[in-house]
Amino acid sequence: MNRRLIARFITVLLALSLMTGMAMAQAAAPAKDPKAPKAAKTAKATAPAADLVDLNTATKDQLVALPGVGDAYADKIIAGRPYKAKTDLTRKKIVSAAAYKKFSALVIAKQ
Repeated sequence: MNRRLIARFITVLLALSLMTGMAMAQAAAPAKDPKAPKAAKTAKATAPAADLVDLNTATKDQLVALPGVGDAYADKIIAGRPYKAKTDLTRKKIVSAAAYKKFSALVIAKQ
């Protein structure tokens, strides 16, 4: 009888520790609401069309204002015109892929 009591006690203790661990894991994980908009990603990824910088007509000052673009990249972008698509910047090796990722959502290549 003593063994049964110890076995039940250990079983209950194990069950309680598992439930506590699961509760703590759920509390630590961020809640994912599938209906909630991804505000930070959406706002950064898509700029309104009026705010986009056209690679084919932008001035050097407009290009330098983009994140990851300095004077050297701005000069290379201007020298490489015209662009059919904004991805021409990496395809023609005008800018690095890392720099392109920083400003790609903010530019457009109008014809």
